[in-house]
Amino acid sequence: MANTPPPAGEVTRLLMAWRQGDRQALENLIPLVYASLHRMAERHFRRERPGHTLQPTAIINEVYLRLAVSDEEVWQNRAHFYGAAARSMRQILVDHARARESKKRGGQGTRYLLDTTVMVEPRAVELIALDDALEKLVALDPEQGRVVELRFFAGLTEGETAEVLGISEATVHRKWLSAKAYLHRELAGRSR
Repeated sequence: MANTPPPAGEVTRLLMAWRQGDRQALENLIPLVYASLHRMAERHFRRERPGHTLQPTAIINEVYLRLAVSDEEVWQNRAHFYGAAARSMRQILVDHARARESKKRGGQGTRYLLDTTVMVEPRAVELIALDDALEKLVALDPEQGRVVELRFFAGLTEGETAEVLGISEATVHRKWLSAKAYLHRELAGRSR
């Protein structure tokens, strides 16, 4: 049952035990969350060019390493943990894009296509430019930034995003539309 998410209470219990120093809890947690994290990464890679040098399994391994050694995070629950995983995924992908861009010396870089249901015209944008615009959005409205992070970088549905953020699907939908419009304006302004 790889497509069935693990029970929220069990993940939360294991997260709390792990943060309190129970190493066995971490060993029990990994199999429970691995399939969900892998699914998040696979959703993102559906938008990637063929032959991308990163693969979902490599992303998940890096996310795990970052989360396992993080002293900054104390996850309150399963949703908070998946939110931290999405943020780590974003950082890994942006770091990878920045490294590739620096090697290319002026190349076009990897191109990404945002969902265009709100866009005036379909527009491909560079991941680095998207990350910069997203940072500006987070400064204005952190929750909208989290919605973009979870929907675009982690590939979560509106329902899954609502669960992670503890808000309604309708609120996620409104924030997603507003965030996409803001990012479109920011990115269109960069090309002028």
